[in-house]
Amino acid sequence: MITETDVYKIGTLTRTHGVRGEVAFQFTDDVWDRVEADYVFCSMDGLLVPFFLEAWRFRSDNVALLKFEDIDDADAALRMVGADVYFPKALTPDEVDDVDLTWQHFLGFEVYRSGEHLGNVTSVMDQTSNILLEVTTPDGRDVLIPAHEDFVLSADHRERRLEVDIPDELLTLNS
Repeated sequence: MITETDVYKIGTLTRTHGVRGEVAFQFTDDVWDRVEADYVFCSMDGLLVPFFLEAWRFRSDNVALLKFEDIDDADAALRMVGADVYFPKALTPDEVDDVDLTWQHFLGFEVYRSGEHLGNVTSVMDQTSNILLEVTTPDGRDVLIPAHEDFVLSADHRERRLEVDIPDELLTLNS
């Protein structure tokens, strides 16, 4: 049985599209397209259920229209709306092509400094040239970390983990 430790969230099904069973998928990671996966998992009534992809097409940089096998009409698609979509860590490539990679890719990554878990990336502020990763700590605080090569030491894409080297002052700046 698949558990939440075996997958990571890549987006949410937001609405139906048309009458043939398509759903709009707001995603934070297009990994299913990069590795040409056959399936994703959707959270349905608290369970992770595999759904096989029949077809998809991109509508924007963060929205795709998905067609799942055996979801063939608007009523069946409507039951999918609101479901979170997960991807298996085992199918995630170890290496990611940095050419098409944006900082949005790191949403949901766990952030560590010298082995200490700082929190998870919950937002990317990329409206200015100084991009910031918003990290929510285990105690619920939000910390801003500059998304810069000097601070981000390494990224493990399969385990969804960033190793950073940041000064203590950045962690207590808004405390």
